[in-house]
Amino acid sequence: MAAASLLGATQPVAPLGKYTASERHHWAFQSRSHPATPAFSDLKDSAWARSTLDAFVLARMKKEKLTPSPQADRSVLIRRLSFDLTGLPPTPAEIAAFVADRSRQAWEHLVERTLSSPHYGERWGQHWLDVVRYSDTDGFEYDTHRSSSWRYRDYVIRAFNNDKPYDHFVAEQLAGDEIGPKEDETLIAAGFNRLGPLRKNAGNQEVSSSRNEVLTEMTNIVGAGLLGVTLGCARCHDHKFDPFRQSDYYRIQAFFAPVYPNDVSKASAEEETAWRLKAAPIRAEIAALQKAIKANKTGEGLTELTKQLEDAEDSLPRPLPSLYSVMDDPAKKTEIHLLQRGDYQNRGDRVGMRTLGVLLPPDTPDLPEDTLKPRVELAKWVTDPDNPLTARVMVNRIWQYHFGRGIVATPNDFGRMGERPSNPELLDFLANEFVASGFSVKHIHRLILMSNTYRQSSAPIASSQEIDPDHKFLSQFPRRRLDAEEIRDSMLSIAGRLNTQTGGPGVITPIEPALVKALYKPSQWEVAKDPAEFDRRSVYLFAKRNLRLPFMEVFDSPDLQVSCPRRESSTHAPQALEMLNGDLSNQAAKAFAERLIKEAGHRPRKQVELAYKLAAGRAPKPSEMKLALRFLKVKPAAAALDQFALAMFNLNGFLYVN
Repeated sequence: MAAASLLGATQPVAPLGKYTASERHHWAFQSRSHPATPAFSDLKDSAWARSTLDAFVLARMKKEKLTPSPQADRSVLIRRLSFDLTGLPPTPAEIAAFVADRSRQAWEHLVERTLSSPHYGERWGQHWLDVVRYSDTDGFEYDTHRSSSWRYRDYVIRAFNNDKPYDHFVAEQLAGDEIGPKEDETLIAAGFNRLGPLRKNAGNQEVSSSRNEVLTEMTNIVGAGLLGVTLGCARCHDHKFDPFRQSDYYRIQAFFAPVYPNDVSKASAEEETAWRLKAAPIRAEIAALQKAIKANKTGEGLTELTKQLEDAEDSLPRPLPSLYSVMDDPAKKTEIHLLQRGDYQNRGDRVGMRTLGVLLPPDTPDLPEDTLKPRVELAKWVTDPDNPLTARVMVNRIWQYHFGRGIVATPNDFGRMGERPSNPELLDFLANEFVASGFSVKHIHRLILMSNTYRQSSAPIASSQEIDPDHKFLSQFPRRRLDAEEIRDSMLSIAGRLNTQTGGPGVITPIEPALVKALYKPSQWEVAKDPAEFDRRSVYLFAKRNLRLPFMEVFDSPDLQVSCPRRESSTHAPQALEMLNGDLSNQAAKAFAERLIKEAGHRPRKQVELAYKLAAGRAPKPSEMKLALRFLKVKPAAAALDQFALAMFNLNGFLYVN
């Protein structure tokens, strides 16, 4: 049936896009290849390339006239692995046990134990939260708090810990409410569709401009987060570089046309009745104020009316427990039109639901307008094993988080303006393995972690630095600085203060009063009553769009407004100032000093040895021991150990992973 007849002959329907053979030929839109494993005549090369992954890497190295680095020391390897998988340092006992274990399966057993750690999901969940721009607030001027969005964050952590198949993981987020409308897990997952910033206009969410922004957010994240393409660039006009027509953009948006917020109450009937009785008079006041604002034609007193409305909204009783989800409401389904220059007031032809035309046979029609569970249909296409983008995009993200750089260095842009893969055969091998394993993320981890490529030393090699300064071809392991969460969590862990409680609402910690006063509503920053909560892992801290914690911001945490494909790693003076003068680092250093006394007594040499093992994962060098003992001897005893502990947090050995 033609698209025009499906949507009604009275309204013009945007024509289906046409795509040239050249546009369809772009590498990312081609079916995955099944490349043969490279073979090597040299016995040394064959011995090193003992896995298929290593063979593809070595073949690319040899093309660039590079040779692999020797294997890293065992103490380096366990620290590398621990930070990569859990975001936390290994304990001295764990390091000693691995170094002493000379069995052939020692590394494999260590990998499995670390993958099984509950901290694994906290670390890798944070990577996903970056991609989908997770936040506990709406953003924009009001930056209203989302009281139940934390359940989505916990869902993500559980999914990674349980190695939920990635195709299920994606489908539940796109369409969990359609898949399991009575299941908490799938309803929570569908909160994915509400993660974008939300503009509120005097308490009214139903204005056309706001609805358009909501649909835009839902559409854009499918392109950037799931498909790794800049689909959002086709919102106002045909994409300038990639074969995405404006009609493609709005046909993807049409899958979300009936979607509206749905806060599913988890309170008892008695709790709901009590809440309604308490809220009724306030709601009446809110309704009256909204009516007065709408009726105000002159603009005089308007500011005061708005202030009264905000105060009334603030006085509502605390929200009851609920699931932050969505639902289809066919009666309120939005008609999706092409919007000239993306302007909701300048509507063009209508469109129906259809996936990206460049990946479909020519003239594939729109889906019937009355299709039940439209986002299930979208999810089926996104997660189809034959979709050329989805598996490649995810394995590329996994590779990036292990090596600091993706095989495609632009993980949210596999299009013509993104970088081409440095090793396309390796990318397709990993994507094929991903699909064949049932979309197991941990399977890809194992392939990477068990490889000789991963276990190389990061010691600089002159020839490698000249030929491959960006480490694209991996003839050595790329050294990296810890990210914001790793630095904070590691300081707390080493100091013996880390609170490992999992899950629950985001924790609001104390910050400078001036920052709180700068908020639209300072009353929103309600600090947790239990000080032990301040020492939770960073993934559980309250993520507010309009107020990033200063320590996290200075170490390049994302701004939560848009998808973050890759954390930057900048170096600037405020970082040193924060590490030397900041409250967090000084408080952690004091606790670290107390731990050194508790575990090493008042013996300076033992204190220094323990400090280095905890902070750097190794024993101090003779020169470091000599310098530390001299410092502890010269300084007044009361302050010396605190300052020494602070200095340990500023060592490259603490801040960097080799």
